[in-house]
Amino acid sequence: MTTREILQKMKPDFWKEPADAVKRAYSKTDSSILEMSGELGRGGSTAVTAILVNCHKLIVANIGDSRAVLCKKGVAKQLSVDHEPTTEHEDIKNRGGFVSNFPGDVPRVDGRLAVSRAFGDRSLKKHLSSEPFVTVEIIEDDAEFVILASDGLWKVMSNQEAVNCIRNIKDARSSAKRLTEEAVNRKSTDDISCIVVNFSDLKTGMIDVDPATCKCNINFV
Repeated sequence: MTTREILQKMKPDFWKEPADAVKRAYSKTDSSILEMSGELGRGGSTAVTAILVNCHKLIVANIGDSRAVLCKKGVAKQLSVDHEPTTEHEDIKNRGGFVSNFPGDVPRVDGRLAVSRAFGDRSLKKHLSSEPFVTVEIIEDDAEFVILASDGLWKVMSNQEAVNCIRNIKDARSSAKRLTEEAVNRKSTDDISCIVVNFSDLKTGMIDVDPATCKCNINFV
């Protein structure tokens, strides 16, 4: 499921109720993944998305432990919530599931999955949620960039370490590559996916606004 497909699922109510539209899009995405489980497999995925509206309002959503971190004047600010079984054990229990540290050394839903919210995972679906945490952040002049990454990065780097690692790199693509390489160097054993968006590009024309729709376009070179 691509970002474009998720965005298409949010129409037509996105501009009136963006948080509700994002939640519906996540629900429809989860349903699509479950319907394709025969082709895609029975596993699942966490997710984090960010939509920049009019180059001013950043709408962030996530499920699981994929994370969004904003850099403001060099200080890291986490915009997402890590959905861990220990913090949502009552909801899991109410759905008929349980949280156990066995086997292994981390809490897992039904002893199998280390996050409480995810797309897919058909065999655990009754005990999981696919409803995202949604927040809105107003992008002021002190916002430098935002990092969207999977837990393969966050398991080996703190939010501030990630910000410090790339703050002096101007190119967003190079920043994402640098973070990925650093996670590998730190012996990360999980999947590593990373996107960086530099808000300084708003001032240089790398991100422009379509006046007809008030949507922001990111121009890669």
